[in-house]
Amino acid sequence: MQDQYRTVAHAGVHETEVNRSRFLCALAPAATEREAQEFVAAVRKEHTDANHNCWAYVIGADASVQKASDDGEPGGTAGVPMLQMLLRRDMRYVVAVVTRYFGGVKLGAGGLIRAYGGAVGEAVDALGTVTRRRFRLATVTVDHQRAGKVQNDLRATGRAVRDVRYGEVVTIEIGLPDADVAAFRAWLADATAGTARFDLGGEAYGDA
Repeated sequence: MQDQYRTVAHAGVHETEVNRSRFLCALAPAATEREAQEFVAAVRKEHTDANHNCWAYVIGADASVQKASDDGEPGGTAGVPMLQMLLRRDMRYVVAVVTRYFGGVKLGAGGLIRAYGGAVGEAVDALGTVTRRRFRLATVTVDHQRAGKVQNDLRATGRAVRDVRYGEVVTIEIGLPDADVAAFRAWLADATAGTARFDLGGEAYGDA
C-alpha cells in the first residue's frame, strides 16, 4: 500500500475562459469508481445544454483505476489531458468533469489539450488538496477509572482518536503509524500500570 496520497480538499467548481469558450471544472473526492460515475452523471444532468462534459477520474491510493472520456471532443484532446493533470499533481480518489460552452472560436488540438488540462490544474489550485497518510487501526480497552486520563493523553500527543465506546469497560479506537506501534504499546502499559488491553486492527488512510 502507498504510505500516503493527495486528494481534493472538497467538492467545488472553478471556471476559466479560453478564446470565448467557457470551461467549468467540477472536482470532487470519490471513494469508489461508482461515486465518481455518479458525480459525472450529476454534472451532465446539470449541464445538459453544454457542448461537452468531458471527465477523468483516478481511484485507489496506487492509482489502480484511471478512466477518462473526451465526450465528443477530438480523440485525446480532453479526457486524457485531464487525467494526466490529475496524475501529475499526484491526485487520488478524485473525479474531474470539465463542462465546455463553445464560444465560437475553434481552439485546435493543441489548444484543447492545454485548455482541458489547464482547467483541471487551476481547479486543483483553487480548491486545495489534503494529504492522507496510511495508519494502523488499533483498539485500547481500559477501565473507567483510567479512561479519561488516557483519552486526554492521546489527544495531547496528537493521536487520532476515531471512536470511544462506553460499556463495562471503555473502548478507544485510534489510528497509529506503523512505526509508532511498539513505542505506543510500551507507553500504554506504563500509563495504565499494565491494565489496558491493546489490539491491532487493519490499515486505513486518514488526514496527515
